[in-house]
Amino acid sequence: MTMRLSLMRRLPGLAMVVVLCGLLSACGDGRGDLEKWVAEVKAKPAPPLEPLPVMQQFETFEYTAQNMRDPFDQAFSGEGAGSGPRPDPGRRKQTLEMFALDSLKMVGTLGSGKNLVALVMAPDKVTYRVQPGVYMGQSDGRVTAVYEDRIELVELVPDGAGGWLERPAKLALEDN
Repeated sequence: MTMRLSLMRRLPGLAMVVVLCGLLSACGDGRGDLEKWVAEVKAKPAPPLEPLPVMQQFETFEYTAQNMRDPFDQAFSGEGAGSGPRPDPGRRKQTLEMFALDSLKMVGTLGSGKNLVALVMAPDKVTYRVQPGVYMGQSDGRVTAVYEDRIELVELVPDGAGGWLERPAKLALEDN
């Protein structure tokens, strides 16, 4: 009886071992197909390589114009540094000059005729009065005229060659 009990206790473990051995032996069957495919791929000839590109030969050039004048130097061109409009470095900046022109909004006008004053709202949500002669925007924009539907001004922008150009700009009344 004791031998039967010990056999009964060991039977589930033995059954598990037999099942695992059967599963492991079944895994080896697909390996033959894999080895056959690898052998076929290795037997195929490798595709030909593309030829290397031909290196292009460039003609050497010796720069000999070191002693000639610089064509981009403003001293020889007669333009730039000495002529044209330029910002006044001594002028005190006004409040609306710390904001970009496209961030300012014209919201209305006060008065009529030559006494027309524009109302401009800045990004700080403060409304300022603007009349001809006031500066606004970050490009030294000076207001030249105020109309009921727009403000016209002239900005000074660098021309890229050391000088300055006047550029007209306007700020239109916002439609709300």
